[in-house]
Amino acid sequence: MSSVAAPLPVKLARLVKLEHTVFALPFAYVGALLSVDGWPGFETMAWITVAMVGARTLAMGLNRLVDAEIDARNPRTAGRELPAGALTRIQVIALCGLALAVYLVAVFQFDPLVRWLWPIPVVLFVVYPYLKRLTWLCHVWLGASLGLAPVGAWVAVTGEVPWQAWAIGAAVCLWVAGFDLFYSLFDRDHDVAEGLHSWATRFGVGGVFAGARTMHAGSVTLLAIVGASLDVGWWYWSGLAVVTALLVYEHAIVRPDDLRRLDAAFFTVNGVLSIAFAVFVGLDTLL
Repeated sequence: MSSVAAPLPVKLARLVKLEHTVFALPFAYVGALLSVDGWPGFETMAWITVAMVGARTLAMGLNRLVDAEIDARNPRTAGRELPAGALTRIQVIALCGLALAVYLVAVFQFDPLVRWLWPIPVVLFVVYPYLKRLTWLCHVWLGASLGLAPVGAWVAVTGEVPWQAWAIGAAVCLWVAGFDLFYSLFDRDHDVAEGLHSWATRFGVGGVFAGARTMHAGSVTLLAIVGASLDVGWWYWSGLAVVTALLVYEHAIVRPDDLRRLDAAFFTVNGVLSIAFAVFVGLDTLL
């Protein structure tokens, strides 16, 4: 079914790529589980899920609004719902307003501290789409936006933000920024022509691979430091071993001279990685 002919809910879900919530949501669960070394309660986990879906929908909706004209000039993205005319700007703005409302409703179910901190992710979401016009560090900003997931979940459950929560957030930041460097290769030629900034336009293909390797090594190191500082068991360390193996695999299937499997590296491997680690942390904290 074409984007134009699809029902409105389908078009909105495609717009924000709802399935990509799988990247950050499992790490929110990781933060919640580790914060109490156990089950925070069904209600708390449900509201964390609602908050994450609302926040990510808001972030993607804003990104699509800001980038609509650029997307229209890019052959890879010209078929997206806004440039293709399948959705109007008013419809996407309405979606963003609804997503913000859902996010706020969820936030106010948590510890009172969260009620003061809720604007921070929103500010990051608003700023991010403009950064590619200014700096090649936009990937790190994106990583920081998703890295707030475990930090926010930790403080939502306990009302505290120990250094371990920030370390997990930093690990997610480096993981996301690293695979987003790969993603920037899809649009390198277009970004150069448009005068846009990315790691790929600044450092080339070789620089992307070097940067991604460094960031992913840093991510694994931070997760190991967190594990060493908490009372975790072998399930956690098994999960970290799986994360490491998947990252090694991701870098093995994409090479500077062969980008044919870039889609698999970006979407499939990283989706499996986040879910797998959350499952292992769940086993470690609940068994």
